[in-house]
Amino acid sequence: MKLEGRTYKANRLLSIKEVEHTNENVAFSMQLEEALIMLCKELDIPIPLWMKNNTHEFAAFHQTLFFAEQFNEKVKFDRFQIKWVD
Repeated sequence: MKLEGRTYKANRLLSIKEVEHTNENVAFSMQLEEALIMLCKELDIPIPLWMKNNTHEFAAFHQTLFFAEQFNEKVKFDRFQIKWVD
C-alpha cells in the first residue's frame, strides 16, 4: 500500500511525502494505520485523530482530510491530506 501525505497552510502546499507499507499479510485497516503512522513520522507531524467522517471519505474517494483540530498537539498547518496511491 502506497500512501501520500500533503500538508497545507492557507491553500499553499507546505510538504508532500509518500510511504509504502509492504506487509500484505495483515488486514487492510492495519496496513492503513501503519502507513499513516509511517507517513506522520516522515512529515514530522503528530498522528491525527481518525473520525467517522475520515472513514467515509477514505472508503468513497481513497483520500481524506484532517484539520488542525484533529491533532492533540499544535500544528503549523491548516490541513493534512492523505491519499491511497495504489
